[in-house]
Amino acid sequence: MALFRFADRLSDVKTLECNIKAALRLNPLFKSIRSMTSLPIIDLPESRPLPQSVSGEPGPSKGTYAFVSLGCPKNLVDSEKMLGSLSLDGYSLVSDPDGADFVIVNTCGFIESSRQESRSVIQEMLDLKKEGKTKGVIVAGCLPQRLEADGGLLKEMPDIDHVVGVFGRDEITKVADRLVGGNREQRELFRPAPIKAMNDQSRLRITPAHYAYLKISEGCDRTCTFCSIPSMRGKHVTKPIEMVLDEARELVDDGMRELIIVAQDTTYYGMDIYGEVRLAELLRQLQKVDGIDWIRLMYLYPINFSDELIDVIADSGNILPYLDMPLQHINSAVLKRMQRRVNSDQTRELVSKLRERIPNVVLRTTFITGFPGETDQQFEELRQFVEETRFERMGVFTYSLEPGTPAVKLEGHLPEDVKEARRDELMALQQKIAFEHADTMIGYELDVLIDEEIGDGVYVGRSYADAPEIDANVIVRGVDLQPGDMVPVEIMERQDYDLVGMVADVLAEEADE
Repeated sequence: MALFRFADRLSDVKTLECNIKAALRLNPLFKSIRSMTSLPIIDLPESRPLPQSVSGEPGPSKGTYAFVSLGCPKNLVDSEKMLGSLSLDGYSLVSDPDGADFVIVNTCGFIESSRQESRSVIQEMLDLKKEGKTKGVIVAGCLPQRLEADGGLLKEMPDIDHVVGVFGRDEITKVADRLVGGNREQRELFRPAPIKAMNDQSRLRITPAHYAYLKISEGCDRTCTFCSIPSMRGKHVTKPIEMVLDEARELVDDGMRELIIVAQDTTYYGMDIYGEVRLAELLRQLQKVDGIDWIRLMYLYPINFSDELIDVIADSGNILPYLDMPLQHINSAVLKRMQRRVNSDQTRELVSKLRERIPNVVLRTTFITGFPGETDQQFEELRQFVEETRFERMGVFTYSLEPGTPAVKLEGHLPEDVKEARRDELMALQQKIAFEHADTMIGYELDVLIDEEIGDGVYVGRSYADAPEIDANVIVRGVDLQPGDMVPVEIMERQDYDLVGMVADVLAEEADE
């Protein structure tokens, strides 16, 4: 896969570099890319037609609603499924909750900070309701699911009209009907975790048309002591290969070029229904689907990463050499307390194997600092591992004490300032590594998928090394580009984590003038 090539014209383009810098300095939109903190209210551009994935004719108009989607890409898929159902049932999505008949907030309940964000958004919507600016508020997703056993979110925030658990999403239209009809009974809707995969087709997608998330399984069979996901999302349930392929074809018909595979535990795919892991086989089949340019893998667990899977990725023409594999720690004793079922030697061996066998691989991972009992020496081992391994992409979280998880009962809980200081030390080290890696890309030609235009002739895109929303960008100077275009870009400089370059054809034309 020729994702990047060395460019040999850089010595002739100093004036062009200055032009790009000037364009970026003059563009206020560029300065706000990383600081955008507006409420994540869903807004579909009027110019974008209803996605083909929402098949059938909408029913008679029933009312208007605004939608706020919080949390991870798996939750985003659930949001898109609810949006598709509501659209087909006759409800119209609006971008402003002020004046909408009702608002739906699809929440995250993973850690305390995400729960607080969810509560804050819910309260903002309830304030609108109190002011008479919307008639009702429906809260869905992980937060009500997480709090079901504790007396429920309705007990905590009684002004909410209805709550819908994770597995009640396919009945969202019934809940909306009850709200619009003034029915205050049956305000809670919880369903048991499914024993078969839920169908995610007929979604109204809220990502740009050219990329989409595809959830290949639900739930998790891991017993990590810090994690609450199994209590919210249930046991691992695989989506059969044919169902995944049908959904992928539907997404291609809707304009998708980049397919992003997500799950709670991607490498465990297939174990429950096939009796063995089948991710490698699934990827072989997905490669055959016409129209998919990039396949990106997220949430890979370091167990079940077989040689067969490595070979499929290494030999592929469209599976990106980008692997998101949360490792959480490297010290064996900490990993054992986390109940990760993998030790330091196994982790190091896997990382080395991936580096050796997958050309140009980019590794993304996450770590937890301040897990109960983490000593100075154990943290130092983690710091040295990060320094030696030089992950291209990395995130760090402080340990969050999660009620109901086994880690609560462990000894040695650390003060917040210690957890935060260790996180900050790792992130400072990682910033240096990331900047140095980005600098090595200067002088190369990268294939870049354009995401949006931010000014006259200035665009934001991503290389194979960058997943949407969580990684860096490539700032591109070009002519008449559209979101979804794949263009060769010669990289000229780095601006913080982002790369800056020019479409190769434009650069060649201007250099010849």
